Amino acid sequence: MGKLQNRRKKHPGKDYDEEEFEDDEEMEDEEELDDDDDDDDEDDEDEDDEYDEEDRREYRHKRRMRNQIIAYSVVFVIFMAIVSGGVVLGSKIVSSVKEKKQAEELVKQQEEEAEQEAEEIVIDTPDVVVEENEEDIYEELVETSIADMPLEDKIAGLFIVTPESITGVITATQAGNGTQEALNQYPVGGLIYFGQNILDEEQIKEMLSNTKSMSKYRIFLAVDEEGGSVSRVADSSVEVTKVDSMATIGESGDPAKAQESGATINSYLKDLGFNLDFAPVADVVPEGGNSVLGDRSFGSDPAAAGEMVKGFVTGLQDPQMSACLKHFPGLGEATEDTHETWVEITKTLDEMRATDFVPFQAGIDAGADFVMVSHVTAPSVDPNALPSSLSEKIMTDILRNELGFEGIIITDALNMTAITDYYPPEDAAVMAIEAGADMLLMPEDFTKAYDALLAAVQEGKISEERINDSLRRIYRVKCKGEKPE
Repeated sequence: MGKLQNRRKKHPGKDYDEEEFEDDEEMEDEEELDDDDDDDDEDDEDEDDEYDEEDRREYRHKRRMRNQIIAYSVVFVIFMAIVSGGVVLGSKIVSSVKEKKQAEELVKQQEEEAEQEAEEIVIDTPDVVVEENEEDIYEELVETSIADMPLEDKIAGLFIVTPESITGVITATQAGNGTQEALNQYPVGGLIYFGQNILDEEQIKEMLSNTKSMSKYRIFLAVDEEGGSVSRVADSSVEVTKVDSMATIGESGDPAKAQESGATINSYLKDLGFNLDFAPVADVVPEGGNSVLGDRSFGSDPAAAGEMVKGFVTGLQDPQMSACLKHFPGLGEATEDTHETWVEITKTLDEMRATDFVPFQAGIDAGADFVMVSHVTAPSVDPNALPSSLSEKIMTDILRNELGFEGIIITDALNMTAITDYYPPEDAAVMAIEAGADMLLMPEDFTKAYDALLAAVQEGKISEERINDSLRRIYRVKCKGEKPE
């Protein structure tokens, strides 16, 4: 109503319908109300905007917080993963190191066990392992033994002579100053003793012991002790067990008796001081025929004689005692004695292979250290018709190469008539070495033989290396009983 009055005052001439105005007023009121509502809406919108901005800030804040939490969580997870991975990797590394260490320890343990097993094998099988080692050691010992020898001593070392031949006495029964002086001048490879040198057990022991100590090199102390009729010691006043003749042993047909005989001789010879026995006789005699050897052969059957020779060598020889097969290539057919005259045999080489060589091969296979070559001549074998002791065909081609003998080849005594009537001692010595002999036994004149052989080397007729070859064979035997340090 107040609005209606106001309008009448402003417009007095105009008639206003009260009812209409009321409607208008109501509309105005509504419009005002609407305006108020709009204002309220605007206020609400402003308030909403304020609320939205605050919500957005809070939302952004929460989002940043969430993102930070997520980022920190991711970092933490990654960190933990790295730490876990490091722990796992570290564990693997530690485990790998441990495994490697354990593997190394296992390998080391296996090596130690293998070494221990190898040592046990060596202990359990000394023959196989030690044999290979000893061979090298002995070869070194052999080379050392001859390396510093002057040529003069090397030449002397190729001779085995009687003590009388170097001392000048008629009969040597002791080794004193004369023996010492002789061995200083001529350090021979060996000395051989006969019945005249053996008076009794004490005397021969002392003589051999002194001689051994006086020699500046290892020395052979030799004797002929076959048994039967050729027994230098058993036939002396020294009390020893007498061994039957080889013919008697051969007739028994038992090689064990031959071995027992060899062992018996070995025992008493070593006890006296000998280290080389010129036995056994390996010659085959003709069946029912006459032979210069008498009862010194095991018989006429080559195979049976070979078994006897093998048994005798096995019983006689050991590291301190050497056996010597004699008289190559075979003296059984001979009816005359080379001590007294020139002797020829008529057998062909094939006939010798079938008979005479059989016992020698058996003795060589048994390991005999020496083979003695006789002075018998075999024209059908050696066209030069030389005594076997001077024949390259007999000593080198047949004995060394065909029969495979690697030991010491020694001549029979060079003072026998079969040599001395035809060859001066100087020529015989040089010829024998040139033909393949390693040692020269009892030349007719030792000094002449020694001087001639020395001159042959000095003049280049025989090389010093050829002399060294023989010395190596000699010292392999001389050193075999020694234990190198």
